[in-house]
Amino acid sequence: MRTVQKLEPLQMPPPRRKRTAAYARVSCEKDAMLQSLAAQVGYYADYIRRRPDWEFAGVFADEVTGTKDSREQFQQLLADCRAGKVDIVITKSISRLARNTVTLLDTVRELMALGVAVYFERERIWTDTGEGELALSLLAAFAQEESRSVSENCRWRIRKQFKEGVSTPCSVFGYKMEQGTFVVVPEEAAVVRQIFADYLAGMGILAIQKKLLAQGQKFSKNGLAGLIRNEKYVGDLLLQKSLTTDHLSKRKLKNTGQLPQYLVPDHHPAIVSREQFDAVQREIARRAAAHKSGPRPEHPCKFTGLIRCGICGAPFGHKIAGAAAKYKKPVWICHTFNTLGKAHCASQMIPEDILLAKTAEAGGFKGLQRIEVPGAFQLAFYYKDGKQVDLTWKHPSRRESWTQEMRDATRERSKK
Repeated sequence: MRTVQKLEPLQMPPPRRKRTAAYARVSCEKDAMLQSLAAQVGYYADYIRRRPDWEFAGVFADEVTGTKDSREQFQQLLADCRAGKVDIVITKSISRLARNTVTLLDTVRELMALGVAVYFERERIWTDTGEGELALSLLAAFAQEESRSVSENCRWRIRKQFKEGVSTPCSVFGYKMEQGTFVVVPEEAAVVRQIFADYLAGMGILAIQKKLLAQGQKFSKNGLAGLIRNEKYVGDLLLQKSLTTDHLSKRKLKNTGQLPQYLVPDHHPAIVSREQFDAVQREIARRAAAHKSGPRPEHPCKFTGLIRCGICGAPFGHKIAGAAAKYKKPVWICHTFNTLGKAHCASQMIPEDILLAKTAEAGGFKGLQRIEVPGAFQLAFYYKDGKQVDLTWKHPSRRESWTQEMRDATRERSKK
């Protein structure tokens, strides 16, 4: 008699829920747009949680244009995908994710290589389907062209307003805008008059900055340099001072003749007299001629714009420290500490050779987004892929910093 064996059914584990995140974006900071962003965040949080086969992995939202790669929440979403925390990304439309075709396709292809699918709700496109990338390429090109068309229309409208002497909304210390008109703010106007008077009395920008800081008024050196050159304080209005290079990078340049400018004299109430304003412009030119320096030496180091002080938030700048020639060395120093002293920022100079060594230890310059200096002898390196490396450093001992030539010279002096 044949034996029959009973086979129990296999207990299959339940299918793993897909970790699903959403990305939302608005293009400006107007109240209506920010309310739209809040509505998108609420909608997608509810949309994902209603699906039993999805697990909520967050909603990432930015308040900037879709043509820039520096969107903080967008970069955080990519970092989570690279870390294996996300399986699906949902967004409203192609233009919400990116209007730059190259950026969009590169991002989608990277996510597909990571096993992350993207769903564009308006276009009803899943990137993990066979026809998804072809449809995406075509629609992305349309989205980029739409962005260019909107940008061109905006620029045409603004330039038309400039020809008619109409200013775009702007913020100028000493004035407030009321229905497109500059209205003097008396308290701020008094500070502006003091700045012009102090400059004519012989004070420099740094001295004026320190005086204002003691009075509770915070200005940057560049802000003060621009203030005493601003024609608005004499009642005039110069339009088209800057221009935007293109609709993708949206990089602004100073208008040095690329486009026509429009001057509207006596456009609004003046804060300083025309005589005083003209005298300040002559004094600026006189000081510039008296202190004219040669061409700045080229400095190929990649740290410019990367390092920020964790104490006061100011950027670090390059400087040659040391009085005697043999002790001179390149260092990086907090702008606040360098200009206003330790009373305003208790940071410290960091030798450039140490920064180079620590950057190499952290992972090099590739993908390096920023370096923060949280406190004494501390460095924090942040990379675009979400990696953070915290390191400490110390000054080399005096013995290590001495070269053989310095030792020989000291030995000779001792013999004499």
